[in-house]
Amino acid sequence: MMTDISAYLDFVLVLFLAFGLSFELPVALVILALLGWVTPAQLREGRGYAVVGIFVIAAIVTPPDVVSQLLLAIPMCLLYEAGIIAASMVSPRASASPASPR
Repeated sequence: MMTDISAYLDFVLVLFLAFGLSFELPVALVILALLGWVTPAQLREGRGYAVVGIFVIAAIVTPPDVVSQLLLAIPMCLLYEAGIIAASMVSPRASASPASPR
């Protein structure tokens, strides 16, 4: 049985793009936190929804087998956690005491 080179290249390119884009997740979370659109607390609260969304995206992008889905979803979940940590480091913090007028 011979494999079709165009089908193989399509498969490889889709996987490369999926894994490449998944590693941009922490960068996207940090940018959203810097813009003030989300806070690290909101990211922590939405963790469950994010995990479900990650597994849905992994199921759509990868071929129909569980191993490749897990190979994409588990690093994305870990990268989401890394993004929360990075967003908490760079997000603007409110000052502890309000500025007193002088």
